[in-house]
Amino acid sequence: MDEFKALRVIQEGPVLRVELNSPETGNAVSGTLLDELLTVLSTLQDDPGSRVLILSGAGDDFCLGGDRAEFAEFLAADPTGASLRTLGKKARRVCDALATADVVTIARLHGGVIGAGLALAVFCDLRAGADDCRFRMPELALGMPPAWGGALPRLMQEAGAARVRELLLTGNNFDAATAVELSVLHKVVPVEELDDAVQQWVRPMVRRSPAALRTAKVMLNAYGGANRLADTTLLDAELMTSALTAAAAASRHR
Repeated sequence: MDEFKALRVIQEGPVLRVELNSPETGNAVSGTLLDELLTVLSTLQDDPGSRVLILSGAGDDFCLGGDRAEFAEFLAADPTGASLRTLGKKARRVCDALATADVVTIARLHGGVIGAGLALAVFCDLRAGADDCRFRMPELALGMPPAWGGALPRLMQEAGAARVRELLLTGNNFDAATAVELSVLHKVVPVEELDDAVQQWVRPMVRRSPAALRTAKVMLNAYGGANRLADTTLLDAELMTSALTAAAAASRHR
């Protein structure tokens, strides 16, 4: 998979390792990265040999959020926001693909896990973090709604509505210990032990039947969404685009 620009992808038997690989930008989530993640995740639909996908980040941080420079470029080229809308729809597809993949998805987290990076992480089945992790939901401080990839209801489901409300409205950082309390992380270890912690999950899973894993994932997703009357996350791309185009228009007319 040498053709990828924003990812490093390595197949190790039943384990597929996917590393966000733009450390110079803090592994910012760009359109290219989303396209490449969609390509990788689509290959798993017809791959009976894979059991586990490990999602990690190169450099000092897992992911520092969306590529704001790309947002600005899209708005400058097309003030109507069509390109942003397309980007938002891709984000929703990536997050849905992570949640519904036939394999077990594991997020291996370290450093900054911010905004869109936090969204990618919470859509993974299991999340292990180094003790240097720092998390934040910066959308309101950036003048954006919390509308990216369907992450808000997923976070509320995983961590609880009351705490997510506090973290979103304040924009406060929270550390790995707090993330464990909120179930944003399943386990936290010293950074030098992170790979071993992930492997403790991987070892039994690679012995599981692919059919059994797939059925378990379908059941977990079905039961997790049983009380939702409508999937309002489909509005995320529109909400994000409307907010950013309005902000850009107001800035031009000052």
